[in-house]
Amino acid sequence: MADHSKKNDADAQFAKAQRAEDGRKAMTEYESEAAATRAKTERLRALRLARDAAGIPPPAKPKAAKKAAAGTTKAGTAKKAPAKKKSKKETSTLSEWMDNERKDGRS
Repeated sequence: MADHSKKNDADAQFAKAQRAEDGRKAMTEYESEAAATRAKTERLRALRLARDAAGIPPPAKPKAAKKAAAGTTKAGTAKKAPAKKKSKKETSTLSEWMDNERKDGRS
């Protein structure tokens, strides 16, 4: 009986030491990832500020990704939106629209 309790105590001490070592490794990994993220952020900020100082516009974001993400269902299949027809009134200029409104007696 005494042998089993000594073995259990030794196992418990080993497990405790193992958890402490795992914790130290995890913390080291976490800190190194945080430092890498900070360095990357500083580098990108410096590049952005340099680009803004030079007057270069930011690169355009792709529109295809938005359309693909917006047109999918929960199952991941794409839905087709009904095509909208534009009338002549929608495609005319503001001055043409105002002239049409005057002609129709709406002004």
